[in-house]
Amino acid sequence: MQKKVVTIYTDGACSGNPGPGGWGAILQYKGVEKELSGGEKQTTNNRMELTAVIRALSALKESCVVELYSDSKYVIDALEKGWALGWRKKNWIKSDKKPALNPDLWAELLELCEKHEMHYHWVKGHADNEYNERCDRLAVAERDKFAL
Repeated sequence: MQKKVVTIYTDGACSGNPGPGGWGAILQYKGVEKELSGGEKQTTNNRMELTAVIRALSALKESCVVELYSDSKYVIDALEKGWALGWRKKNWIKSDKKPALNPDLWAELLELCEKHEMHYHWVKGHADNEYNERCDRLAVAERDKFAL
């Protein structure tokens, strides 16, 4: 049986770094879209970028082919270039001997990625990509709930 092909767009937002943050994700399958979003009172932009991907992948009920689009080089490069796998293998130590940031989220994300056939796509942020812009609006709206 052929796997479902799901397209996922994600984005994170943060005021201050750390500060209040939000994340947004759009999942697309056969013309149907699902929006997900959330936020935290005290976080970082990179944690929100990672959380967006984690929550989107967690919403999938079966193994899929995933086309993941993000404007986060941190997320896309670490996954596509295998950096995060290397960090995990070296007990969350990077090649420069410094600890990898956000190992809790990376561990969860890598576990989720292993369930799917992942394809990674970096998109330039704020460059008129309709879905990236929508994810940004979702993330900013969630961040603003905590920024009061």
